[in-house]
Amino acid sequence: MVAASGYHTLLFENEKVRVLHTRIPPGATAPIHTHRWPCVVFIQIWSDCIRRDHLGSVLVDSRQSLETPKLNTPAWQQPLPPHSLENIGDAEVNSTSVEIKIALGPD
Repeated sequence: MVAASGYHTLLFENEKVRVLHTRIPPGATAPIHTHRWPCVVFIQIWSDCIRRDHLGSVLVDSRQSLETPKLNTPAWQQPLPPHSLENIGDAEVNSTSVEIKIALGPD
């Protein structure tokens, strides 16, 4: 929340979960930050973006993905190491994530 606070809003937090709302306008870049915990993410509005590591190397360019994420559909996301996220599309990136702060057992 400290590193990219201009793009993340804390909606709820307790000892088990943290709920974040993320908004990245077109042309903006969320600075280097991490996501320490796995989460369920709901993407409300999608835009193409580039995720870079802390050295600036491209990790993901959404234009190279095989499919666009499904909007308003829960998706699992593993924790993410230090990265930035640049919105290179014409729309806002708008999502809500529920981070799981407790240890998960076997499936």
